[in-house]
Amino acid sequence: MNSTDGCTASSPSGSGLDSAVALFHSLSDATRLAIVRRLAGGEARVADLVAELGLAQSTVSAHVACLRDCALVVGRPQGRQVFYSLARPELLDLLAAAETLLAATGQAVALCPNYGTDTTSPPQTVKEFS
Repeated sequence: MNSTDGCTASSPSGSGLDSAVALFHSLSDATRLAIVRRLAGGEARVADLVAELGLAQSTVSAHVACLRDCALVVGRPQGRQVFYSLARPELLDLLAAAETLLAATGQAVALCPNYGTDTTSPPQTVKEFS
């Protein structure tokens, strides 16, 4: 994926944070987070993700490719199909920690003027990762 599709990120040159920025950027998209959430429950094919998420096959494939390129998702070929799963169980720990932080801060993140969500509805969280 290229820089126009939201998979790449940049950080201040020489900051030493490039890897962390890339990790959090890879999880910052709602579709990618939904894919990770689904894969937390077990492996799935792109066709399964398309049906469950209600998105176009090309959209899901692009986001799975981004997660795969970031080494967060791996594919297991079986015949003409590929079954995707989370590459590292530590990802579940990270998302569980995020849920704990979101619970502790209440709506502060949702109300953030830079990254907040719609303030007329409750903030979405990443439940069920623990």
